[in-house]
Amino acid sequence: MADALVLCRFLHFTMVLMLFGAWVFRPLLLGREPALLDPALARTTRWLSVVALLSGVGWLLLITASMAGSSSAAFDPATLSLVLGTTFFGQVWRWHLLLNLLLMALPLTPWRSSVPLRIGLSSLLLATLAPVGHGAMLDGLQGQLLILNQIIHLTCVGAWLGGLMLLVMILRQPDAHPLSAILRRFSGIGYALVAGLLTTGLINVRVLTGVFWPTPLLSGFALILSIKVVLVLAMLGLALFNRLRVKDCQQSPGVLRTSVVLEWLLGIGAVAAVSLLGTLPPIIAS
Repeated sequence: MADALVLCRFLHFTMVLMLFGAWVFRPLLLGREPALLDPALARTTRWLSVVALLSGVGWLLLITASMAGSSSAAFDPATLSLVLGTTFFGQVWRWHLLLNLLLMALPLTPWRSSVPLRIGLSSLLLATLAPVGHGAMLDGLQGQLLILNQIIHLTCVGAWLGGLMLLVMILRQPDAHPLSAILRRFSGIGYALVAGLLTTGLINVRVLTGVFWPTPLLSGFALILSIKVVLVLAMLGLALFNRLRVKDCQQSPGVLRTSVVLEWLLGIGAVAAVSLLGTLPPIIAS
């Protein structure tokens, strides 16, 4: 059951982060005018929202089974109703799943072409991920500030990961877009995202463990956290490489596309580490 929960968390986090980042970066990179890749982006995000909903429901069922101590309880309407109505996770999650449903149903409505509405719904969907997991460990003002910090952290991660997905889609049509200008805009925003990601990540570690970095380094929470940091540093290295190739990107889009895809995959690997990290108890300094 623990492995299934990690898988559901990974799928759900990845889908929600990419949904948010892709729609946030759409106007930032391509402007407000319709773009050639808009139909492909709409199809991709539709499937992302479907997988997000399925994995979100799976997450709920697994948490219900864990709380009840029985696998069969996950499909018991009374137990599910109790979890959704009386637990903090359930109260957050029912709104989260509703937002996911609205985002998935949006293409069937007259507002299917509204980018601001997609950004708004995907932002709320992302924000409702913050209170689950370690974000719910503290009460009162400290807990609220930790959740706020987690929202900022997820926003930075989602924008970067979803922006990379959008950049991969753009690089598949290199002749249709001014790559140099797009890469400069992406890199400029990326500096702020990296700063926000690192700052909020360090705050999370300090608040959850009581130290700036947990020890021992090669066990449990600290080991997975170290793996996540190594993956993020590798992403930063690739991002710097891509930034240095801005001038000749139009002449050799294949090399740039490979580098961006690798950076994107490293980001997904970091999300996998986070998915496992959220199921482990942080090491509290005595």
